[in-house]
Amino acid sequence: MVEHFDPHYPMIVGGLLATEERFSYVQVRIKRHRWFMRPLKTNDPLILSLGWRRFQTVPNIFPRRHSIRMHTLKYTPEHTHCYATFYGSVSSANTGFCAFNSLGGDTPGFRISATGVVLDIDRSVKIVKKLKLTGVPYKIFKNTAFIKDMFNSALEIAKFEGANIKTVSGIRGQVKKALPKPDDAFRATFEDKVLKSDLTFLRAWYSIEPRKFYKPVTLLLPSNKTSWTGMRLTGQMRRDEGLKTPLNVNSTYKKIERPARKFNPLHVPQKLQASLPYASKPKLMTKQRSQTYLQKRAVVMEPEEREAIALLQQMRALRKDKIAKRKEKKDEKKDGRRKTLERGEERREGREREKKKGAMRMVGMKDKRQREIDEGRTKKRRKA
Repeated sequence: MVEHFDPHYPMIVGGLLATEERFSYVQVRIKRHRWFMRPLKTNDPLILSLGWRRFQTVPNIFPRRHSIRMHTLKYTPEHTHCYATFYGSVSSANTGFCAFNSLGGDTPGFRISATGVVLDIDRSVKIVKKLKLTGVPYKIFKNTAFIKDMFNSALEIAKFEGANIKTVSGIRGQVKKALPKPDDAFRATFEDKVLKSDLTFLRAWYSIEPRKFYKPVTLLLPSNKTSWTGMRLTGQMRRDEGLKTPLNVNSTYKKIERPARKFNPLHVPQKLQASLPYASKPKLMTKQRSQTYLQKRAVVMEPEEREAIALLQQMRALRKDKIAKRKEKKDEKKDGRRKTLERGEERREGREREKKKGAMRMVGMKDKRQREIDEGRTKKRRKA
């Protein structure tokens, strides 16, 4: 600090308490700054200015909920506070801090990304993340089914015995026992009979631990005050090194082609049909294939009927012609009005131009007179 001291960068020297020299998991309440454009992401490095320290750490974000379970969020919510946990120096409660994504001078936009306050110091923090396991039924016996491809071994199935499962169609069920063969299959019971095409999923949680990353910002110690670089994101490293993003073939979007499913016709027993009301009975009449007598017969109109139909056709033709002529006249009126408005707009613009020219001419003449007066005064003074 003394060797590379620069008076352009003033320093405030302070001290730390004995309790502030310890490191632990710190729980804070944080909110993205309203002038910072991008949302903050979990496990993205942040530079915190907390008390006498400036350091880089990796926060884990979770929502504000009054429950025991703290499940992680991918991004900070909009216009509201959330909680975060990170590994860093111990600070007393209600200590304020501000966060930065980068300390470089070429950072575009507003640099302060978030503000917050310290809530608690918890060494036994427990944060969970959502886990969704999916499986498919391969044998179905009424309300019982054998499910596979959800677990890897019988030990995992034993841990999840009694867990609630659900199909895509909304049928609820429960995990019962593991099957002897294959190892990843188990027996499950459901409220109703499931189909082989029904995907079964189990919603669970698994614990995650925030990363123990702490890097002090030693920006003022070296001679070059802009040479400090912290942890970089994967995208920044690829951009700096000129590397392309690796393409995973399984992650590319593909067109899904699903074959059309054919369902068996509904079969209602005769005894059940007899007990049903008439409105609920199945209508078993087939579609008429041959033409009926009314469709096949020839229609011969009387002279009075032919005259009436011809008169109606003439009236329709006259009405159609009137509508076409009315539309043409309306279009002509619209064109004339548009041309009139355009001419009025041109005249108004011309008047405004002349008005501006006159105003500018008056301003120019006034400036010219003022310059002449000023020049006359200077000449009189010189003669005197």
